[in-house]
Amino acid sequence: MKLQLIGLLCAIMMTGTLSAQHVNIGVKGGLNVYNVTNGNFSPRNSVHLGLLGHLHLTENIGLQPEIYYSAQGAKLANSANTLNLDYINVPVLLQYFFSNGFRLQAGPQLGVLMSANTVAGDTKVNVKNDYKSIDIGLGVGGGYVHTPSGFGVDARYNLGLTNISENASNDFRNRGFQLGVFYLFDHKN
Repeated sequence: MKLQLIGLLCAIMMTGTLSAQHVNIGVKGGLNVYNVTNGNFSPRNSVHLGLLGHLHLTENIGLQPEIYYSAQGAKLANSANTLNLDYINVPVLLQYFFSNGFRLQAGPQLGVLMSANTVAGDTKVNVKNDYKSIDIGLGVGGGYVHTPSGFGVDARYNLGLTNISENASNDFRNRGFQLGVFYLFDHKN
């Protein structure tokens, strides 16, 4: 309930700012290397794909809200089996811009679990009830945008802050690197 109230207050405060600024909309996609901590896991390679918004608050400060599909999870160590966790992630990143197109970014991320499966060979087992439907995290990274074209690259580390396991004896948290490309339509400074 507190999280919903904080989100509502942030949305109300940002409404005035957003209406007074030019918002760039874009598409993004790229590679994930995710793992689940505190278990018998190793990293899983996968993808992310979605939309982003970009707005300058000042000459050097901006916000970048995103919504994207992210294939996460992990490989079960010493086997070919995988834990596939599919999320819709919604980060809101505060960015600092340098005049050469580079930027630093950090901010909270809300993840909504869409599906959870273990896969062993041709056998797929639904394990969604074993995992919490919400994951709260923190994203930290950097990027570069070629201002005249609107194309850019993005590198980020996502640190899961909440336990995603429904089993109280487990403390599983998402951790992952993302490397992506994006395009901002009608990009303006």
